[in-house]
Amino acid sequence: MTIHARDLSRHTVPKTIPKIMRAVALDRFGGPEVLTLHELPTPVPDAGEVLIAVHTAGVGVWDADIREGWSPSGRVRFPLVLGTVGSGFVAAVGSRVRRFEIGDKVYAYTWDNPKGGFYAEYVAVRSDEMAVIPKTLDLKHAGAMATTGLTAIQGIDDALHVRKGESVIIHGASGGVGTLAVQFAKLRGARVFATASGDDGVALVRRLGADAAVDGRHGDIAVEAEIFAPEGVDAVLGLAGGDGLELCLDALRKDGRFAYPNGIEPEPKKRRGIKTTPYDAVAGVREFAHLGRAVEAAKLKVPIAAEYPLAEAAKAHERLAAGHVLGKIVLRVR
Repeated sequence: MTIHARDLSRHTVPKTIPKIMRAVALDRFGGPEVLTLHELPTPVPDAGEVLIAVHTAGVGVWDADIREGWSPSGRVRFPLVLGTVGSGFVAAVGSRVRRFEIGDKVYAYTWDNPKGGFYAEYVAVRSDEMAVIPKTLDLKHAGAMATTGLTAIQGIDDALHVRKGESVIIHGASGGVGTLAVQFAKLRGARVFATASGDDGVALVRRLGADAAVDGRHGDIAVEAEIFAPEGVDAVLGLAGGDGLELCLDALRKDGRFAYPNGIEPEPKKRRGIKTTPYDAVAGVREFAHLGRAVEAAKLKVPIAAEYPLAEAAKAHERLAAGHVLGKIVLRVR
């Protein structure tokens, strides 16, 4: 049967929700070419879920990992619709949902969703994994940043507890998480030293508020960090592994703090005298409220590196594989 949206927002939410939707899915693991357009059943929300009419889907490096065969749970059912993050309009709500109304503009982060991800016209998401979009963001930019925003703010606030006047290195600052972390660290009153990718990456993070910046591959991180903080920096947020990160850790003062999201490669080794905090981004009602307040206070800018229509998801993954992505790649669904 056709699901009926119980509202009036005709310019945003279809009056009726189709039984079949367009989605980009894979029928087997492989390269970007396995991402093809499908017609699939529209998911039906359970009692605690919300059906979102997707506007924008974010494209993450983890999407490529899953496309190639990695599974967070080990449970894979084809056709598989990728996409952990996106934005759109509330199209229908489950019987136990009270926090959202039809037509609300929302963004969400859903990991390993058995009903499929955001590379689709509709997605069913648990109501605690989403929030109304902050007033300072539009749908496109909100759709790019739920995952990266939660990762950035939880790194700065919850893992590192950055305080006013402290010096912080953000390593990998020109990527999806780093561009936001720079702004959140500045919001907390920190002095920020950023390592970025290329001259254009350095220019980007400076525009976003970094007090000093260096090309992480070709600049002299050790020398520049010492000039920035001769007595050592207070904290490091590591968003990429390798030799560059080790140089950033060398710049920490005694009893300094280091945090990194799980999954960076190679995984950093613990160091004596440094408080090390690996963490995962957590989605929840409280976490989204925390993020939303920070987004509005910072007047957050969300850099979009590239944008593709849904049907060209394979091209988006090719762009991802090419590297040097400053900010986020997104798919335009509506």
